[in-house]
Amino acid sequence: MSSGGAKASTRNAEFARADRAANYIRTKTKLRPQIALVLGSGLGAFADELTGAVRIPYEKIPGFTRSTAVGHAGRLVIGESGNIVVAAMQGRVHFYEGYSAREVTFPMRVFGRLGVRAAILTNAAGGINLEYKQGGLVVIRDHINLQGTNPLIGPNDERFGPRFPDMTQAYWPSYRKIAVLEAKNLGIEVQEGVYAALSGPSYETPAEIRYLRTIGADLVGMSTVPEVIVARHMSMRVLGISCVTNMAAGILDRPLDHAEVIETGERVKGQFVALLRAVLPRIAEDLG
Repeated sequence: MSSGGAKASTRNAEFARADRAANYIRTKTKLRPQIALVLGSGLGAFADELTGAVRIPYEKIPGFTRSTAVGHAGRLVIGESGNIVVAAMQGRVHFYEGYSAREVTFPMRVFGRLGVRAAILTNAAGGINLEYKQGGLVVIRDHINLQGTNPLIGPNDERFGPRFPDMTQAYWPSYRKIAVLEAKNLGIEVQEGVYAALSGPSYETPAEIRYLRTIGADLVGMSTVPEVIVARHMSMRVLGISCVTNMAAGILDRPLDHAEVIETGERVKGQFVALLRAVLPRIAEDLG
């Protein structure tokens, strides 16, 4: 096979895999979501409140990989929040689990084939900005990709999106305004900030945190950015929200511990769920 033929085969294979997974999900529910949520470490409680929901373990969905991270249930929940149909991922997979960029972002491809037009991505993050407090919520304004790869590397399938997608508005400006306004209405203090994505799984050193602060990062984590790139490649509108579950290395005089991440997520999940519940109708209205 020629190199051109091999590239075409790769493109077609990914598109076919996404279609196969989407078709499998359609056989499990009559609900048709237009909004997807990715719920990060300790933040999966929102999906438990969806009504009329179907819950599908990732390993049952063709092409999905299994989440091994602590605090990630590893299932797709499709149900209703009020009268809004959403597809919620209770947990995600990461590069540090040994998966490729395409495997990490495959669920976003499937959402695109399901007809999803907007995505709310959440995560647990380390606070770099000294004004942040543990347990605070931050609306992501922009990101810095330091994971050393990009999920769009390789053959491009124009059916998904263009070869060189614009990332100027990676995080949809009107959705950010909605999140800040609804948080204010709920009496929840939120900040806006820039999220830096590293591969993990080791936490950053104090020197790395000083470097990240110097280049403009307010938060640091090990996820989200690849999903945002793929979502924007497919013209999905994205809202990103981080929970500051710990302060980054060197800020407090104590070692970092993933148990603290989970505990903080549990402590603030009430606020987080309330904000998601308030934001969803506004985004649904925007989609028409």
